[in-house]
Amino acid sequence: MPRKRTITFAESAVKYLEAIRNWYVDQQVPAVGERLLKEIISHVARLADFPESGRVVPEFGIMNLREIIHSPFRIVYRHDKNRVRIVRVWRSERLLKMP
Repeated sequence: MPRKRTITFAESAVKYLEAIRNWYVDQQVPAVGERLLKEIISHVARLADFPESGRVVPEFGIMNLREIIHSPFRIVYRHDKNRVRIVRVWRSERLLKMP
C-alpha cells in the first residue's frame, strides 16, 4: 500500500484562499465562500493518497508539477515521495508563468 504524503501549503496558496473567502464576504454571501473553500480542501486532502491523480500542468510539462481543477479554480501542486506542496490556487482561465 502506498505511503500517505504530508500536505503543505505555500504562503501564496494560503493568501489566495483567504482572498477567495474575503471576496465572498464582500459580496455578502460568506456561506458560499466557506462552502467553496471546504470543497477545495476536500480535493486537496485526497492528494495525500493519490498525488498523481491531477494532470500535469500543461504550461510546463513537468511530471511532478500537477493540478486539479475545481471550477473555476486550478489547484497547482508539486509532489515527491513524502510530500504534496500546494503551490498555487487561482482562477482556471489564468495561465501560469515562470517567475
